[in-house]
Amino acid sequence: MKGFEPRWQDFPGYIIGITQEIWEQRKIASLHQYYTEDIIVRSPGSVVTGNRGVIGATMATLAEFPDRTLFGEDVIWSGTPEDGMLSSHRILSTATHSGDGVYGRATGKRLTYRIIADCHAIGNQINDEWLIRDQGAVVRQLGWEPRDYARDLIAREGGPEACVKPFTPGIDKPGPYAGKGNDNEWGLRYADVLSRIMKADMAVIPAEYDRACQLEYPGGQSGVSHGDADRFWMALRASLPSARFTIEHRIGRDDPMMPPRAALRWSLNGKHDGWGLLGAPTGANVHVMGAAHAEFGPWGLRREYVLFDETAIWKQILMQTG
Repeated sequence: MKGFEPRWQDFPGYIIGITQEIWEQRKIASLHQYYTEDIIVRSPGSVVTGNRGVIGATMATLAEFPDRTLFGEDVIWSGTPEDGMLSSHRILSTATHSGDGVYGRATGKRLTYRIIADCHAIGNQINDEWLIRDQGAVVRQLGWEPRDYARDLIAREGGPEACVKPFTPGIDKPGPYAGKGNDNEWGLRYADVLSRIMKADMAVIPAEYDRACQLEYPGGQSGVSHGDADRFWMALRASLPSARFTIEHRIGRDDPMMPPRAALRWSLNGKHDGWGLLGAPTGANVHVMGAAHAEFGPWGLRREYVLFDETAIWKQILMQTG
């Protein structure tokens, strides 16, 4: 780990360790050390530039969810300490809605949801980030449907013209990381699976997925086997049948004591012009920022974790359709 503190023996340890320090040990000020001053953090709901904005958002989240914990399920990564490394960190978070905030008045409800954060680090600092939180799971556990929450959020932020704009390629800002991951066989294999699904080759699911595969999808939805995988991917693609699917970043890894696995960051960009996950077609232009992790076994893909932010998708639709 050249260029990093000696206490970090490997990159996953660094990512999991600083996450725990910042959120659970309340060392929020350490963000001045671990994040560069001009970091760009992209999430489906916004683009935040600068460390001060990250610190402010962290404190606001902890004021609303003071007991929030972040359990690092996996870190799938590529690169080298000398040239920079990109981590795709999958987190299972628990929290109690104990304070008022962006989700409304405190409800006291206990939440469980996932996050995938892709971070680029070099020289003991993170300087570029893509962050996807399962907002659909969060708001449903608080008693909202994603569409209704998005409508309320637009109103609270001052209406379609004044509200915070969800992420689209048009408002992206270039950061220091321009890599695309690695060419490990497992990343290539998973990228091929999703690319075939997006070309309507749904037969790839029984061909490539383990019959007993375990599935975790947006909205906190769990599934098992080929039928549940087919229903999820079919419903998503059916809503956006003409949208352009792009693999934005691809990592595959083989590590001791771990199954072969892959991490993809991907996007769908185009019109909501079909019936499916998003209901009746609206014709709205939509950008979906997605992330997915997969684990492979002797009978194919055995675990899949997929995230995107349903509230950010609905916010884009409602801003255009009223």
